[in-house]
Amino acid sequence: MDARLNVFGSPTAGKVLKHIISAGQAVSASPLPTVTQELVKIRASQINGCGFCTDMHTKEAVAAGETSVRLNLVAAWREATVFTDAERAALELAEQGTRIADAARGVTDEVWANAAKHYDDEQLTALVSLIAVINAFNRLNVIIRQPAGDYQPGQFG
Repeated sequence: MDARLNVFGSPTAGKVLKHIISAGQAVSASPLPTVTQELVKIRASQINGCGFCTDMHTKEAVAAGETSVRLNLVAAWREATVFTDAERAALELAEQGTRIADAARGVTDEVWANAAKHYDDEQLTALVSLIAVINAFNRLNVIIRQPAGDYQPGQFG
């Protein structure tokens, strides 16, 4: 299976990806816990059907020490007992922030207030930015049908 476009060989894609990657690096360097970042990236990627990003972020999470039990339960986080209240708040915000079109008014006040109980303003800024960035990556990869399965942890530095 080949992607519809070779974004790795396109000068235009290179310029666009440079900025999206830079935004992602700013989030990575933020005070938002790394484990939370990976869980959010995985959940948004699952929702969006992005195999490439799901593959990448589950492998990166394993390389960072995440357990298979937690990774296997990300899609069913509401019923799982293995996530902290803060992680659950981040996952719910990620779901509503990813499914904006499914909600009449986007993220509900209740979901926002719950996230704000667990994260300070800087962490919330990082969390919202992360949700936006992973959704951008997901959409690019889904549209071009970027194949999944071959990613190696650390592949992109």
